[in-house]
Amino acid sequence: MEENKSQEQTKTTPNTNNGRGKPFFKQRNIKDKKAPDTSLNKESSLESKGKTEDKQEQKLLPQQPQQKKQPQKNQNNRQNTKKGPVVKIYFLGGVGEIGKNMTAIECGNDIFVIDAGLIFPDEQMPGIDLVIPDASFLINNKSKIRGIVLTHGHEDHIGGVPYVYKELGMPVLYGTKLTLALVDNKLRENRINNAKMKTVKPNDKIKLGCFEVEFINVNHSIPGSVALAIRTPQGLIYHSGDFKIDMTPVEGEPIDLKRIAQLGNEGVLLLLAESTNVERSGYTMSETVVRTTLEHLFAEHSTRRIIVSTFASNVHRIQQIFDLAKKCNRKVTLSGRSMLNVVEAAQKIGELKIPADTLIDVDMLKNYADKELVIISTGSQGEPMSALTRMAAGEFNKVVIGDNDTIIISASPIPGNEKMVYRVINNLYKKGAKVVYESLENVHVSGHACQEELKLLHTLLQPKFFVPVHGEYRHLKRHAMLATTLGMKDSNVMIAELGNSLELTANTLRRGVDFSAGARLVDGGSIEDSDGSVVLRDRKQLAEDGICVCVVGISPESGNLSGDIEIVNKGIVWQDEHNYINDMKNIITKEIEAMYSKNLGDSAELSRRIRKQLKNYLFKKTRQAPMIVPIILDM
Repeated sequence: MEENKSQEQTKTTPNTNNGRGKPFFKQRNIKDKKAPDTSLNKESSLESKGKTEDKQEQKLLPQQPQQKKQPQKNQNNRQNTKKGPVVKIYFLGGVGEIGKNMTAIECGNDIFVIDAGLIFPDEQMPGIDLVIPDASFLINNKSKIRGIVLTHGHEDHIGGVPYVYKELGMPVLYGTKLTLALVDNKLRENRINNAKMKTVKPNDKIKLGCFEVEFINVNHSIPGSVALAIRTPQGLIYHSGDFKIDMTPVEGEPIDLKRIAQLGNEGVLLLLAESTNVERSGYTMSETVVRTTLEHLFAEHSTRRIIVSTFASNVHRIQQIFDLAKKCNRKVTLSGRSMLNVVEAAQKIGELKIPADTLIDVDMLKNYADKELVIISTGSQGEPMSALTRMAAGEFNKVVIGDNDTIIISASPIPGNEKMVYRVINNLYKKGAKVVYESLENVHVSGHACQEELKLLHTLLQPKFFVPVHGEYRHLKRHAMLATTLGMKDSNVMIAELGNSLELTANTLRRGVDFSAGARLVDGGSIEDSDGSVVLRDRKQLAEDGICVCVVGISPESGNLSGDIEIVNKGIVWQDEHNYINDMKNIITKEIEAMYSKNLGDSAELSRRIRKQLKNYLFKKTRQAPMIVPIILDM
């Protein structure tokens, strides 16, 4: 009876904190258990503990016979003797970073992949469009791949699919309706029209070789988000996906805590859980908070034109904006290619319901007064080519920002994007607009779980082993620490990095053999490995030190100069007014005379010698190391 009471308590969602940093849930504790089927969370996680752990267990459980243990209900609470192939987990992305999530799980001759995301480049990657995981390990094992399972439709989980799908042998893609609709758009943009896709919904189960994957409904900032319950020959793995606990979602059902609790009672061998908001105490606010804020902002700015910038994938928020616009007798127009694509896909599958006679084309804006308009735009992260950034810079001729505009930035800056976002806000203010953003109003809520929600997940699942994912190293470390405060042994918690593999059995979790992993750079239609990238190295050199191009005409018969030497410098800072160009011409002339008077080599050798001499000269005079490009012409 005490055990049943405890389980019922864990199924109740708390609404507040008790002031001591602990959830209201009573944690399941071995010492409180009387039934023999829930008494083994004290056993060792690693074989290296050996006899020491056996002795500890005997002290804790003197009533249990040492010979043969009876079969018991919860596999976490018994000495599991399952035979079969070891389960291996490979981390290709999403650990030590926020973005480009990609994990592979292998058992015997079967592999399936969880997500294939991207990340946007930072300032150290000039000219690069996207960064995707290095999938070379999977490419070498593509005959084993049984499918790619997608947890939801955000770019950091599906953005890499078009770039790796063919290389992985075009396996079946599994996801919910909206997720696959967004993936289908991306594949068609990349001229992949014959992809194999299978739509799933919460509570569905699929078979992938020796794995069975069950889809669990969760709340997130995009519809169709799911967690994964993965049954393997060694035991149950729970992958949280991106989630939060929202008991009052604006659309759809709340997170399926009942099913999660059932899985915990069944016994979870390994938990892989996201760590994005682990540094935030308490609970993530409900999406209904944003609706209340938007309602009062629409009322407060009833005579002004309203522009709302948000993530294109946040379909629930876009739906709220359409509904409010209809209520306030405003027309809505969309701005930004990704916004148009997502709205079209969501509307096609019935995930987004646009009120009749509300949506208009951007070219129709001039036919309406400001108080009759709402513009939904991309650019909440200050992306250089996004619609809002171009509006703020005065480079978007269809929407000109003025002093009767109210801009609502319904998003929070992703770490690393703060400077770009605040630059856009500054430019909007300069144009006379009013700007509302997260630090002023509750115009955005996160889609990720905070500490108390993570505690609840751990408490319900009671995993034997735990590996934090989806976060920078500090997030992973904090999540690991949180797990130990809930009673998990340090030895049962591991932090993985890119290129790490883990080997899982019913009784152990240990480090496996590392493999090649990292990032690949997408630049237009080209893809290059980030490690040793010649293009990236050259771009960095150009950005930091500039370039010097010298054009030299040589007579092939005489070996003499034909005409004057042309030198063009870009990005080189000279210290004074000295005629450095003339010095450089003299250096080149001397090299030509030295080579051809003694027949020392061809034009390639001349280029090498010129490059070396100019490099030494420029570094001596400027302390810079520009890229030097000699061009030798036969004239």
